[in-house]
Amino acid sequence: MQKNLQLLGELQRIDLKLDGLQGEKEAMLAEIVALEAKVAGAQAAIAVKNEEFAALEAERTTLDENLVTETENITRSEARLKEIKTQKEYQAVSKEISTAKKLTTELEEQILQKGAQAEELQAEIASQQENLQALEQNIAAQKGEVEERISGLDSGMVKDMATREAIVKGLPVSVVRRYARVREQRRGLAVVEAKDGSCLGCNMNLPPQLYNMLFRGDELITCPHCQRMLVLSPEIANG
Repeated sequence: MQKNLQLLGELQRIDLKLDGLQGEKEAMLAEIVALEAKVAGAQAAIAVKNEEFAALEAERTTLDENLVTETENITRSEARLKEIKTQKEYQAVSKEISTAKKLTTELEEQILQKGAQAEELQAEIASQQENLQALEQNIAAQKGEVEERISGLDSGMVKDMATREAIVKGLPVSVVRRYARVREQRRGLAVVEAKDGSCLGCNMNLPPQLYNMLFRGDELITCPHCQRMLVLSPEIANG
């Protein structure tokens, strides 16, 4: 049983190490996700600007078409003036021409405004695309570094997993199952040290008789308060 207790302590040490490494890996993976989100955000912002530009161009195209139509109407109306014989009709057509010319002036102003807005938007999009390119290069480098660190972690975890597997094979199946159950219930900590009559897992005092049984090392003792498996602290066990 003493050997089993030692193996349990080693198993707990390896599992805590693996937990820590897995936590580091998850943090790094989250870092990659955050980096990718930055790129996606910048791309989305450019997409929105491109949509605005497309809508602006569509508006300008409509204005251009309206201007052409009004210009043609003016030309036709002016041609009609030469054929008009009554003063009343002449005045009506002249008013149509005047209204159409006013409208063409307004359309031309709107077209100029849309053109200026489009140029400004194009410049903004070009700037954002330039920034995106720099961001992508920077983030690609950062991702490469993080992925390299993850690769190193994975290599270490593979070795630790092999060590863990060897330890598990050296323990009775019932002990491993019990260990796994307590570890799940106690947030990863199933084996703790006992020292000076106390469980260092929950810091509660142990019954003296139970604590004394740990020194014999002939059976698996659990804390009556937190149900964790108990082992003597190394300085006591080796003292």
